[in-house]
Amino acid sequence: MRSACGRPRVRLSEASIFTQQQIEEQRARDDAEIRALVLTGSERAFAAGADIAEMADRSLVEVVGMDRRMGCWQALRSFPKPLIAAVNGFALGGGCELAMCADIIVAGDDARFGQPEINLGLIPGAGGTQRLARAVGKSRAMKMILTGEAIDARAALAAGLIAEVVPPELTLDRALELAEVIAAKPPVAVRLAKEAVLKAQEMTLEAALDYERKAFAMLFATEDRREGVQAFLEKKIRFTEIASFVEKVINHHHFIKDPCLEEILAADAWARQEIKKCLT
Repeated sequence: MRSACGRPRVRLSEASIFTQQQIEEQRARDDAEIRALVLTGSERAFAAGADIAEMADRSLVEVVGMDRRMGCWQALRSFPKPLIAAVNGFALGGGCELAMCADIIVAGDDARFGQPEINLGLIPGAGGTQRLARAVGKSRAMKMILTGEAIDARAALAAGLIAEVVPPELTLDRALELAEVIAAKPPVAVRLAKEAVLKAQEMTLEAALDYERKAFAMLFATEDRREGVQAFLEKKIRFTEIASFVEKVINHHHFIKDPCLEEILAADAWARQEIKKCLT
């Protein structure tokens, strides 16, 4: 696990999911400086999943007793900040279910996703039947779960299970890059946006639209909204001035001396970039 600030790191395995990850997750939840998290595994596998040898002799009572672990999964699913999974190699069984708890999945082109529990006479038990169907649709989910067949990263992208495919060596870097971009956004808006999108999977359309509208209205009470709108208006005014200047350049085929615009261009790298775009 890595955060957009400080970047604590936990490699994911069946053990770490319920030990180190819990510690880091709680710290990230409470630390206002951490605004986005990245979950990652090894080059070979995103998460090791369940220990099949350990499962072999479990009784019904022992399996029911595993419900305490479900609280850990729920804590991850309800994590309030953006969660990005950087997946290389295998994400099968619990590994696939863990990846689907993330808000965004970035995968290396060597990644494989699947729910092979049927081959053991079992079914996914940590959200696989529900989240996979919501992510890729009933028919494809049925095929993956009933056959136990895995799909590669490109198929996962086409199905809507993941957001991006990159070379394996760039997976973590790209996930961290996205985390940095999101971490730079207004935090209250990010949190409410995440919650609103998740409500689409939990509510009727009418109820989810009502939730979205209320969240939208709430943001008008934040300082981030005021600063964001003000910055946009200032940028729009600056862009209007620049556009007028560019029009003069194009129409007259030479730069017209304008002290005000020259001052903007001298001080504003963004303005210079926009001018360059318009003239090429």
